[in-house]
Amino acid sequence: MNVLVIGSGAREHALCRSLSLDPAVTALHCAPGNAGIAEVAELHQVDALDGAAVSALAVELGAELVVVGPEAPLVAGVADAVREAGIPVFGPSKEAARLEGSKAFAKDVMATAGVPTARSYVCTTADEVAEALDAFGAPYVVKDDGLAAGKGVVVTDDPEAAAAHAAACDRVVIEEFLDGPEVSLFAITDGVSVVPLQPAQDFKRALDGDEGPNTGGMGAYSPLPWADPKLVEEVLETVLQPTVDEMRRRGTPFSGLLYAGLAITSRGVRVIEFNARFGDPETQVVLARLKTPLAGVLAAAATGGLADLPPLRWSDDAAVTVVIASHNYPGAPRTGDPITGLADVAAEDAPHAYVLHAGTKQDGDAVVSAGGRVLSVTGTGADLTEARDRAYRAVARVRLDGSQHRTDIAEKAAAGA
Repeated sequence: MNVLVIGSGAREHALCRSLSLDPAVTALHCAPGNAGIAEVAELHQVDALDGAAVSALAVELGAELVVVGPEAPLVAGVADAVREAGIPVFGPSKEAARLEGSKAFAKDVMATAGVPTARSYVCTTADEVAEALDAFGAPYVVKDDGLAAGKGVVVTDDPEAAAAHAAACDRVVIEEFLDGPEVSLFAITDGVSVVPLQPAQDFKRALDGDEGPNTGGMGAYSPLPWADPKLVEEVLETVLQPTVDEMRRRGTPFSGLLYAGLAITSRGVRVIEFNARFGDPETQVVLARLKTPLAGVLAAAATGGLADLPPLRWSDDAAVTVVIASHNYPGAPRTGDPITGLADVAAEDAPHAYVLHAGTKQDGDAVVSAGGRVLSVTGTGADLTEARDRAYRAVARVRLDGSQHRTDIAEKAAAGA
């Protein structure tokens, strides 16, 4: 199979790494990619938001499967353009991607499908915002209705900060606060059948102890030893399958990756949000544990053949990913700093730990930082303790001036807390 992956982050590097290990993949391309992806795939320059350019590249390369990684190209309709060119594509249509592109649309789908979620109001004026904040009380949860790269949500006890965030958005969803731990559960779907993956937990706050501002994610781990063994089955029955069924009923079937961000509350499982693509950094740990070759699974979703797929096979090992971010992230990041120590990780820690590139680029012989989240260092082991040790040992070998990372990824879960 000749595969083209669209995107340039650590999620796409994780996808390309898994695809490169699949014996069925005879050619692997990525556009635009990054310095790390270049080690496993041939890179091509393309505007990832330009459906015509992406589909033309896919045709030129003779791609038999296109995998669209990030949310922005999906919401822009890139998958539609590739489908119109007659090439199977893993990723939902523009209409279906509204599940991520509009929080209000997702709430409407959930209400119709009977999916458990937080009570909420959609607000467009200051008066509506004030009324909704007053109705729910603190902690206040204010979400930008549109795409915000994982950083459009403010959770605060300060009503003025909540109102200020709402005022900076055209339209917001204000909802009740959900207590309890959060879980990310991905599912692959062809619009009819739904195949859940293993759950993961990510860490949104910038600093240890869940302090500091929200980020796109500073680390993740899988499996979740504290979670109910029936969690995946329950979420499949109450959240994932009903949502896919409702999207099909509306005439906008959802095929690709449906990501449910969940809160395990005192009143049961509730959906925090849907995403229309693999999450970052959870993909890094979930794919590290998947033993079934990836290309066939994605191709089955793209061509309506998931029902014929044998059950997925998973490693019993644990996986932990630690994000190394640039100076000042999640503010405007400093870029262009050289990264060293990557060869040391490859020499000393493989195959139990490895580095996935997020915001990097090649600058002559050097690899330099080119974004906020720069690297995802992933470790695997017999349990979370061993996986953590291996991940952090590899993190210590990487040098990037002014970089930051959390030191407590999966710490409580490993300790059994």
